[in-house]
Amino acid sequence: MNKVSDLKKIIIKTLDSNKALDIVTIDLENKSSIADFMIIASGTSSRHIQALSEQVLEKFKINGIKNCQIEGKESGDWKLIDGIDVIVHIFNPEKRKFYELEKMWSELIPKERILI
Repeated sequence: MNKVSDLKKIIIKTLDSNKALDIVTIDLENKSSIADFMIIASGTSSRHIQALSEQVLEKFKINGIKNCQIEGKESGDWKLIDGIDVIVHIFNPEKRKFYELEKMWSELIPKERILI
């Protein structure tokens, strides 16, 4: 097993043991260079979403990802924790449905990349 795959499993286990809902993992290999995996989960309330994001952040730090932080600290609807190779989005169910990240990232992306 490689370190990124192990980290992904640790984050999924953390989310699951802390009662996150509808945990989905998206493999970003050959889709994007921003990360290897994206994990999307839902929380039941703004407090639950905050607690989940803090638990994920702590797991990243324990596993050597020192410079990560929580984006969306002021929002009760969503959080993003960037663990470099593993990105975690935690939403309330309404916002998650609105943004449809699973649909956007699961669709095939053309092999041609746009260069900016």
